[in-house]
Amino acid sequence: MMKDMDTAELIRTRKSVRTFDGRRITDEHRKLLSEYLKTIDEPFGIGVEFILLDARENGLSSPVILGEDMYLLAKAKKTGHTEEAFGIAFEKAVLYAWSLGLGTTWIGGTMKREIFERAAKLGENEIMPCITPLGYPAKKRSLKEIAMRAGVGADRRKPPEELFFENSFSTPLKEEDPRINAALEAVRLAPSAVNKQPWRILRCGRDHHFYEYRSLGGSGAKWDIQRVDMGIALHHFMLMTGGSLKVEDPRISENGGCVYIATVTV
Repeated sequence: MMKDMDTAELIRTRKSVRTFDGRRITDEHRKLLSEYLKTIDEPFGIGVEFILLDARENGLSSPVILGEDMYLLAKAKKTGHTEEAFGIAFEKAVLYAWSLGLGTTWIGGTMKREIFERAAKLGENEIMPCITPLGYPAKKRSLKEIAMRAGVGADRRKPPEELFFENSFSTPLKEEDPRINAALEAVRLAPSAVNKQPWRILRCGRDHHFYEYRSLGGSGAKWDIQRVDMGIALHHFMLMTGGSLKVEDPRISENGGCVYIATVTV
């Protein structure tokens, strides 16, 4: 999958891009990305369908984006764990795009959604929580992008002791295995809606239970955007550890108000 970067470097260096240089994506990069999209799967087995569209030809745009060439859309049938499946699959596409030198940013709201849903031919029981522009990053960010990043504290992350725990949510995790520490750091660096970082991990033996700490109010959407974020975190952790995913709630009563999502066994 990765070109010229290892997994940790890919996750560490990838940043949201809202200012592109206006160049057309090369035929080679379009072909590589299109072929890769066909191979993407996710462990929930729901199935996420990708649609790659030319921005100009399809009249696609966003008021917070400049100079983009294409848009990547994705949709999936709404059922249990659809949001997490979407997050895993879409993050695979985002990281691969970055390995080609293509910038992306997760967009869930700053767009005319009806135009994008029509372009994706969204079905009645399908959801499309996010889309992304695609293009080559500009050398300098626009003033609008700089202001947006500052507004959400895009480069800040919560300290590990607020995110990762062992056996109970009152005991911060002290991990000695360098491989697991690298995976936890990959989770910490994951992108999330308005940088809320909703993931919490509780380790019990080899099981790493992922919980959602809900910090965004309901928007009236058919999906929970922070569960999409949880999918991104799950993908980063599994990508770094090779762990296997299962959904078996350990039913820990003292969960700090968090909602159980899934477990990765390493």
